[in-house]
Amino acid sequence: MKEKNVQGGFWETTKTVVYAVLIALFVRTIFAEPFSIPSGSMIPTLLVGDYLFVSKMSNGYSRHSLPLSIPLIKGRIFYTEPKRGDVLVFKMPSDNRTDYIKRLIGLPGDRIQVKEGRLYINGNMIERIPEGEYVMRDASGKAIRFEKYTEILPEGFKHPIIEISDEAPFDNTEEFVVPEDHFFMMGDNRDNSLDSRSVKVGFVPKVNLVGKAKFLFFSNDGSAAWWQIWKWPMAVRWSRLFNGIK
Repeated sequence: MKEKNVQGGFWETTKTVVYAVLIALFVRTIFAEPFSIPSGSMIPTLLVGDYLFVSKMSNGYSRHSLPLSIPLIKGRIFYTEPKRGDVLVFKMPSDNRTDYIKRLIGLPGDRIQVKEGRLYINGNMIERIPEGEYVMRDASGKAIRFEKYTEILPEGFKHPIIEISDEAPFDNTEEFVVPEDHFFMMGDNRDNSLDSRSVKVGFVPKVNLVGKAKFLFFSNDGSAAWWQIWKWPMAVRWSRLFNGIK
């Protein structure tokens, strides 16, 4: 009798774990998935060590909505086109595996160009308003200084960007014409972002969209190692928690 009870308890525990995993997979596939920010390409909007939820419902579903991009969905279903200015997670077109997060700048049919650091959309220079100096520190503690701006996209959407100068490698580009069912993505850290201005990324097909970044649920400045429990509270960026992403 005792052995039977032990076996019964084992299978009940196993079923509970399986159900929990299935529910978690369902939620992250249909509703939202957590992501972390490993690089500074979206500073000042997103910082290294930010953790955020990405809405899977915002733009419909493709195979990249599924775990391991299992090819069970052809094309994109329940599709709603994202809006210019949205912060989106997508699969890198060159490998269809690596997650990238950037801001949507160019819609299908748009002409996008950067000249002397200024963004042009369909031949019109996009307004940017100076907001003063933005200072951040590298891994060694050295201060790096940027110029911060508020950029105003054609539909009136406002978002922050930072620039070291207007003479960086991607500050003068050819004119890009965004193909049908593709998007042009750029990082808010304009001089330190590998994005659609580079042939390594290029235009992003709509099927590669994973979801829209919605809000931060955690942020860690990296000053505390995992074993330095006494430093954890000071490493958390408390003011960033549960902020929406714009």
